[in-house]
Amino acid sequence: MDGSLPDRAYDVAFEYERRYGGCTQAVLMAVRETIGGIPDDVVRSGYTFAGGSALSGRGTCGALAGGLMAIGLLYGRPVDGFGKEREFRDAYRLSIKLYERFIEEYGSITCSDIQERIMGRSFDLRTREGNIEFEEAGGHEDKCTSVAGRAARWTVEILLRHSGPVHS
Repeated sequence: MDGSLPDRAYDVAFEYERRYGGCTQAVLMAVRETIGGIPDDVVRSGYTFAGGSALSGRGTCGALAGGLMAIGLLYGRPVDGFGKEREFRDAYRLSIKLYERFIEEYGSITCSDIQERIMGRSFDLRTREGNIEFEEAGGHEDKCTSVAGRAARWTVEILLRHSGPVHS
């Protein structure tokens, strides 16, 4: 495995999250810029997953969602694959690895739980006050930026270790 690609993925995701926000898109861009295969529309579709889905904090961490989207895009079941689930089990096997890394590192996959773990509390990103408090707590300096970076690194590591066919 090329050790530099996972490190590059970390750096790319960290910087996208720091500069632009949108942890899901940051992870997708990191995968795109390191190993490829992520089209514009997929990056676009990740936008609303940020902040635990619709900025609610209550859903899956957007960085994890980005990694899962990348794995699903490369190994998931296509529309013409319905009824052929067994052919696409690699997607679940790989996504479980990413899911377990989040549990191991953060004890949860929920955005608000991860915020509490890394910042001592969670924030309502749907409000101006919540956004200000999030920024003051380092959300886009070194907190959620590092979560996005790790998610990108782990996703790229998982994808590089897998040698199965990519389904399109």
